Parts: sequence; structure tokens; C-alpha cells
Amino acid sequence: MGYRLGVDVGGTFTDLLLFDTASGAFWRHKTPSTPHDSSEGILTGVTAICADAGIAPDAIDTFLHGTTVATNAVLEGKGARVGLVTTEGYRHIMQIARSFVPGGLAAWIIWPKPTPLAALEDTVTIKGRMDADGNEVRAIDENDVRDQLGLLKAQGVEAVTVSLINAYASGAHETRVGQIAAEVLPGVPVSLSHEVLPEMQEYERTLTTVANAAVRPVVGKYVSNLRAKLADAGMAGKLSLLRSDGGLMSALKAEEHPVNILMSGPAGGVTGALWVGRNAGIRNILTLDVGGTSTDVALIENLEPRRQRTTEVGHLSVRASALDVKTVGAGGGSIAYVPDLTKALRVGPQSAGAVPGPVAYGKGGEAPTVTDANVVLGYLPENLLGGSFKLDREGAKAAVQTIADALGIDLMAAARGIIDIVNENMFGALRMISVQQGYDPRHFALMGFGGAGPLHVNAVARLMGSWPAISPVSPGVLCALGDATTRMRTETARSFSRLASTTKAEELIAILDEMAAQTRAELASDGVPEDQITSEFEVDVRYAGQAFEVPLTITADVLRADGVDGILKRFDEEHHRLFTFNMDTPHEIVNLRAVALGQALDLPAAELPKGDGNPAPAKMRDHTLWMDGREQAAVIYDRTKLRQGDVIRGPAIVTEMDSTTLIESGCVATVDAVGNILINLV
Repeated sequence: MGYRLGVDVGGTFTDLLLFDTASGAFWRHKTPSTPHDSSEGILTGVTAICADAGIAPDAIDTFLHGTTVATNAVLEGKGARVGLVTTEGYRHIMQIARSFVPGGLAAWIIWPKPTPLAALEDTVTIKGRMDADGNEVRAIDENDVRDQLGLLKAQGVEAVTVSLINAYASGAHETRVGQIAAEVLPGVPVSLSHEVLPEMQEYERTLTTVANAAVRPVVGKYVSNLRAKLADAGMAGKLSLLRSDGGLMSALKAEEHPVNILMSGPAGGVTGALWVGRNAGIRNILTLDVGGTSTDVALIENLEPRRQRTTEVGHLSVRASALDVKTVGAGGGSIAYVPDLTKALRVGPQSAGAVPGPVAYGKGGEAPTVTDANVVLGYLPENLLGGSFKLDREGAKAAVQTIADALGIDLMAAARGIIDIVNENMFGALRMISVQQGYDPRHFALMGFGGAGPLHVNAVARLMGSWPAISPVSPGVLCALGDATTRMRTETARSFSRLASTTKAEELIAILDEMAAQTRAELASDGVPEDQITSEFEVDVRYAGQAFEVPLTITADVLRADGVDGILKRFDEEHHRLFTFNMDTPHEIVNLRAVALGQALDLPAAELPKGDGNPAPAKMRDHTLWMDGREQAAVIYDRTKLRQGDVIRGPAIVTEMDSTTLIESGCVATVDAVGNILINLV
């Protein structure tokens, strides 16, 4: 089978995890990210991890990559200039949008309306019309199409979107316009709405396709540049990127449909947590992925992560499947400050990032950060990354002292205040994906990962009431592990829009089987063997007259056995869980989706040798830290020397190459069979 390399690029560190799929052996590496060109950090890491494993880059069969390049292009407004072609009479579709203003009462007075991704001056309309059943009402005028595309060419657009009314029912007109666009604007990427999102609701379909077009040149340049640099380094393996929904897609598909990788980065942690949960026998998990810049949280129920039909990046909300991940600006690099107006301590969302980084990193940072506070309190020992990364504790103290002086309190109280505030920020994000979605967090374990997750997971578990608090094996590179262990995925959608009372199960099955064949063929074209492909189906249901749908996952066998009534029963249960009520209203089946999945990598976690419960052989040294308002004696342990069944009483610190785990006073940790640290209240 060879080697699989998972690579996750974060705001501060680039994480790599290399698997030998034959033996199950793995190697991990962290290297500082290079924000100006993330491929530089990736190449540095590839060279280092191959040297550690004693292999040449050409031994790597599969390169699996989670990236934020599309996300950053949207957040920073660096997407391509998009030209939009739509139907006559719909030129202002991007400006009118949904007429929705976020915020509370009178928010419309102060809300700065985001600039549409396709400007009005770059929007043209053409003659021609399809009806809602996909029948041609009026043919397109090809001379008119060429004239309008010529206007976009004169405007200097860098990408083109074609989104015509009712194209979800028939894409014939869009296909022809796309062919003409390839002639009039050679070399300019063209995105067709019926290929990107073949669903009803014109604005959502248009916005999603425009977003796809905006990031296509950026993603295309990044992928081709990375592919070339990897080839120069001698790596000729297959390059795949992580989708927002936690599956993998080929680099070629990612270049064509980059809207599906807008949340690629955070998805890696969730897929990694799934692998850990599967091997540890833990099925309900809240994830706490704390990096240098932000914290990502998600919910996994019965080893199934919650997915949503929208991907949200900043002000942009597009219709593309994604894991339900919430992000807050709370990470190790989050900057603490005291505004002159309020004199109240604030933490984040501004971050010191990788450059210059926290003061303790000694790279020129001057602003106090969460990492500096952890160093001052003694939670973060002065040697990181296995001793190759020395921390400047005195510099961190000087930085945090500026906060203490501004608040008129002592150094340790200021440092602990920073940690308490960032923990509350994480707590708020976790409530959004649990309590506000109808889930009781006390029924879930809390898994902390990322470079700083295990430092905070114990404290946040106290706030949530979620036990055990879990520090998984290799928490700092868990996102890269998720990239390396997930599977290929693709999907297609079709609008159905009929009352359930007039729909028969056989009709749904026939359409779903047709869509399944299409998605299976796509995966087969990407090199996935036919016998390794499985299919899943999703149905969007709502009460007639509602403006939103609830997606339900089904199988053809269940549909045959339970019929349409079985779907409606599940919808009523889910609607009641989400909103606490049901309606005495007819049901409507809105959209159908078929999902094709490749085979998951069946890689069991290595079992640790059994210990006698005493962690003394792993003890590195005695230590002093500040907790519960006073100095306390603690012990630092080397995680690589812990054994199955070892019991560690807090306060204690467990160090390893890529992360540090803090066990608080009043808590006790147990090492499970595969090396996870499970923390519970005494």
C-alpha cells in the first residue's frame, strides 16, 4: 500500500503525519507556517518527516491536504474579479439577495452591507428562458451572448459565472453559454450553476456559483504551484484535498469546484476525532480544536459528525455541504489587551499568528497572548517540540505584566484572567453547537486537540459538564491525522419540490439510484475501485410553506422498508428536537442528494504496553504552577513513557513533541489502552 501523508496548514504551525499503511507505523512533525507562501512550510515539513522515516519523497503514494487558501481568499477579499451572466430581468440578483439583515432590533441602521462578490457593472443578462420543469420557453440568442461576454472581457474579469433562471431543471442553455464563453474569453475559468449546485432557489444557487468562480483562480494557482514543488522534491503521489464535509476530493476536482473546500481546514480535526473515538470506543464527542489563531468546535453523535447544508465564511454563506463547525477567535496566539474606554480585560480575536507570534516564542512579538499567560502560570513548560523550541518565560512575564499594571492587579491574577476569558470564549462556541442545537453537553465527552487544545480541555470540560476530557494521542497533529485517514467523497443534488402525500417511495428510489450511478462514476474516474464505493442518500424535508428544510440521511433499503412515511416520522422527530414543536401541516420533499464514499482506511490504533497504574517511570521532574489562586506543587510527565492504565493525579503536566496536556487539581487522568489521556473529576 505504501505511505500516506496528511498535511494541515494552520495559522501558526503546519502539521504533518506520515503513515506506513502496511505496518501502521507513523511519524509526526510540526513546522512554523509560512503565511506568504504556505507551500514553503509544507516542503520544509515534507523534507523533515521523510528524513525521520528514512524514506524518499517518491515513496509517498498519497498526499492528503487540508487547506485554508480558499477561506483566506474570501476573508481577505482576494478572490478573482467575477463576471456574472444571468437571465434577462435578473441583473440585480446579487444586490437584492435575500433582503435579510443580521443582528437585533434596528440592526439595519448600522449594518454595513457586504460588497457582492460579483459587482453590478460586471453583471450582464442574456435572452432565453427555461421553465421550472426544464422546458425551453425561449431560445438563447447566440449573437447576444457573444456581445454580452464581450462586455465582460472588456471589463477585465478574471472568472465567469453562468447562472440562468431554472437551470437546476435543465442546464442546456448554461452549457451552451459556457462553450461560447470559452471561445470569447479563452483561459478564463467558467463556472456553471447547474454543475456547482443543481438546486432550486435562484439566489443561493447564483451566490454559491459566484463564490466558486471567485476562488477558482486562487485555488488553481495554489494547487498547481504545490504540485510543481512536490514534483521537484521527488514526490509523484496522488494529491487530494479535504472537503468542507470531511471527505476527500482529487486536486483536479478541487480546482474546478473550490467552493467545496471553503472549510477544508477545520474539517480535518473532526475527521481525526472520529478516528480516535472509533479506536477508543467513545461515540459522543464535542471537539475542541485550539490552534494559534482560532478555536474550532464541532459535535459528533454516535460517531457521526453533524453536517449542514451551508458553508459560512465571514459574511459569506453559500449552499455547500460542510461539517457543522463553529469558529471563534480564541487561540494560543490571541492577544490580550485592556481598552482605555472600559478598562476591562479582552482577549482576541486579534492574533499574533506565526509572525511574530507570542512573546515567549522569541521571534519579536511584543503583545501579551494566551500562550504567554500559560507560560507565566507554569502550565506550559519552557521546552516545546521535544526540546527543540525554547520558550522565553521572562519575556512572557514582562508582556503579561503590562496587563496587570493596566488592571491594577498582580501578575498571576492577570495571567489567570487571560486564561479564564479565553476558556469562556471556547465555552460559548461549544454551547452554540450543543445546547443551542438541542443537545445536552453532559452526554458528551470533550476532546481537546490542536497545539493548545489539551492545555484548555480540562478547564472547559468543567464549564460544560462534559466528561471525560480527552487528550488524544498526537493532539497537535490530529488535523493532519484526520486528513490522512479520511476517505474520498462526492455528491450531487436535485430539486424535487413535491408534497409527500403525492410521492411514492418507488419514484424517490428511481431518482436516487440514477444519482448514485452518477456519483459512483465520478469516484471511479478519480481512481477509486468500484467495489470500494458505497452510496448514501439525503432528503431535504420541510412543512409546506416553511422557508427552510431539515436534511435527513437515509438508505435505499430503509426507504423500501419504511416508505415515505418513515422519512416523515424521522423529520417530525428531528424538527421537534431542533425547535421543540411540530406542525399539523402537509410535508414537502424539497431536494434529493446522493453521496458516494470511498473505502475508509482501516487503521487500528497501536495498543500501549500495560502498566501497573503508577506513572513514576514517565516522571520528568517536579514542577510548580499557579492554580486555584495559589502556587501548587505539580509533576511533569513524558507522554512517550506512559503506559496503559497509568493514573495521574492533578495538578500535573504531560508533555510530548506536539502538545502539552494540563491536568487540573481536583481531577485525575487515566491512560487508556491506545494512549488517550482521559481526565475526570476526582
